[in-house]
Amino acid sequence: MRSSVIQTLTAFAFLAISVKAQTPAFIGELLLEPGLNSAKCLTAASNADAAFVTIQPCTGSASQKWTFSGGVVKVFGNKCLDVPEGKLVDGTKLQIWTCSTNNANQKWSYSRWDNRLTWLNKGKCLDLTGGNQADGNRIQIWGCNNGNPNQVWNTGYMVNNLPATSQDGQYGTNNCGTGNSQTSKCQTAWINSASDFCLWAPPYYGTIGDTERVNVAYCTKSGRGARTIPNGALKGVHFVKTPEYVQVTGVGDFTKINIPKGDSGGELDNRGADGKGNPIGGLVYGNSFGAGLQYHEWTSFISDNEFCFRACVGARATSLCNHIYDLMGCYWNIPANYNANQFEDCTGNAALPMGVYGTSTWYQGVKPTPGPHPAPSSSNCKPLQTVSVSPALRRRDNMVKRHALPAFPGATPAPVM
Repeated sequence: MRSSVIQTLTAFAFLAISVKAQTPAFIGELLLEPGLNSAKCLTAASNADAAFVTIQPCTGSASQKWTFSGGVVKVFGNKCLDVPEGKLVDGTKLQIWTCSTNNANQKWSYSRWDNRLTWLNKGKCLDLTGGNQADGNRIQIWGCNNGNPNQVWNTGYMVNNLPATSQDGQYGTNNCGTGNSQTSKCQTAWINSASDFCLWAPPYYGTIGDTERVNVAYCTKSGRGARTIPNGALKGVHFVKTPEYVQVTGVGDFTKINIPKGDSGGELDNRGADGKGNPIGGLVYGNSFGAGLQYHEWTSFISDNEFCFRACVGARATSLCNHIYDLMGCYWNIPANYNANQFEDCTGNAALPMGVYGTSTWYQGVKPTPGPHPAPSSSNCKPLQTVSVSPALRRRDNMVKRHALPAFPGATPAPVM
């Protein structure tokens, strides 16, 4: 385990990287989606100077494809996100305007740490006016405020228009096609149900700690261009949908997907130590909260015999899919059903955020270590006989090494209550 001093230094290093970064980790033409609703996108009303900037349902149209370059945010190739007349006033509604060199009204910085888009050196952030998610709501600037969900803007892609790669330095691909191969380098995962989900695992034989940057998707559905989880590898699967996330947990023999026997595994997540994620370029989609919706906040653990995978939406997405507890394992981070010989789809209540106890937040490495929260209640469970590979529905298709030691001890069994 890393010492608390090393963890603190790592956190400061991550913060330093995030502060300096002016662009998202993702590359190319990007959607900008408010953190409160990933089905809506930042949209320019027209390709004209002074056109309003609003939110509209995501369609992937040219008016929703934004590129980050040289401190500006462009749409239509030559129009820039612009503060009218440089008004440094809360509530000023934004526009687009023809890009011009060194125009202070068009300078922006994107933080990978908290997904905020800041008017450079002005202390103002891109803000979803009033938190109103209605189509056509005009977007404003407002004083930057930590924890303000109206100022979270996620970047990503339409599932039916994925790039070959979403990040620089990526091992595999995101535009995976509709076939399947056990040598695939697909790094686009899905989570829909106990019979339709993917796990991150090594593309070749190796521990999770050594391969976390290059892990690929292994899925229960063929036809997504990914590898498939071999039949018989899954020994128990439990899917739960809550109002704020979906998750799948369970046990199995994951030596069948390149994890060495005895590897106690590690964490995969959407940020990693440098904001790029583990794996670099890993994307996650699902149909539970909208067809082909991208999950921008997700966390997952896998060992040789246990897994958990949670993907979150909404205002509490970051806290419910937190991934700063990378040594604590599945049951501590995602308390749930891990029983073998049981396969089920359930609905349930959202869990308490990991590490939060009343008004206090515990940080990894601080003694004593608190126990996990109790597993939240679930209901409407529908049993399945087993989970094996089956074809994906076509409508869905259209749509630095960190651990010197194992990432978490054993298979993180449920605590004795």
